[in-house]
Amino acid sequence: VVSGLGHKAADTTAVHSLSPTTWLSGVRPKPTQGVDAYAGVTADQIAAKQIGQDTVLPSLELATEDHSGLIGSCDRDYGCIYMNTLSWRTPTTPLPMEINPRKVFARMFGEGGNATDRLARNQEDRSILDAITREAGDLQRGLGAKDRATVSEYLENVREIERRIQRAASDPQSSELELPEAPAGIPFSYEQHVRLMYDLLGLAYQTNITRVFTFMVAREVSNRTYPQIGVPDGHHATSHHQNKPEKIEKLVKIQHYHLGLFAEFLKKLQSTPDGDGSLLDHSLILYGSNMSNSNLHNHFPLPNVLVGGAAGRVAGGRHLRYPDHTPMSNLLLTLLDKTGVRTDSLGDSTGEMAEL
Repeated sequence: VVSGLGHKAADTTAVHSLSPTTWLSGVRPKPTQGVDAYAGVTADQIAAKQIGQDTVLPSLELATEDHSGLIGSCDRDYGCIYMNTLSWRTPTTPLPMEINPRKVFARMFGEGGNATDRLARNQEDRSILDAITREAGDLQRGLGAKDRATVSEYLENVREIERRIQRAASDPQSSELELPEAPAGIPFSYEQHVRLMYDLLGLAYQTNITRVFTFMVAREVSNRTYPQIGVPDGHHATSHHQNKPEKIEKLVKIQHYHLGLFAEFLKKLQSTPDGDGSLLDHSLILYGSNMSNSNLHNHFPLPNVLVGGAAGRVAGGRHLRYPDHTPMSNLLLTLLDKTGVRTDSLGDSTGEMAEL
């Protein structure tokens, strides 16, 4: 547990738009309701650029609720785009978060319900990409400088897809495992949905399909109800508890429920052998929120739990208490260093946490 941290970048009246965008970046985005969104590159994407280039997918972005249909202004002067994702590849490139387990599975292993179908589809995709590359190359020779640059960027995207297909076909870890059948779609049960997404993330780690993921278990201003645990009220309405004991009790139930599902995921990682230890021993996972007292929309003190040994670089079983309002960005900067990712600064960071 790491406590005493805050995010000044999220301190504004537009809390619901800024909480997702600033949590992993420490940068307050540009106020806009249009297409000219501009935010900070997030820690997961900094990691993906350095440790995700040798995997099929540099990163995975998952969620349980879809925000993408919301456009325009969602919160004061900030557009809905800032609420839709945790991950920004560049200041102008937010990454969509996938809620459908079947689509996640297809990204990981290819289209098709079974291994034979997926292999045939991957081979078909490879032949299509070969033809596209040849035709685009012929086209490029007759274009002006500006158009050639556009085609070059297009070809680079094609090569990235081709690289993913090659890695998927040649990865011995994924070929040696007996993979499950592709999921049918989004389960009706929230609990089954979350468990399935966690199972896919565990499989992605086990097969080295990706080393970086973000997972939004509950989206901002979620109206999801949890009657299965005795909370028939909407999550967002419950979070504005007004210090009423009955509402606080319901909010605690929701948080414990989410943590219980996360704990199941960690147990699976712990029980999965990996080299000289387990997947959990070789992982470093941050679980938390960019809001503390949701009734007041506070961004201090932020709840943060770190799990995993980072291949011996991080010792668990500790509570690290830092001075009040220590930048959350300091923790993110330190996590990057612990996973072998070097960057001089992140957001409003003032330095790394030597004690971690």
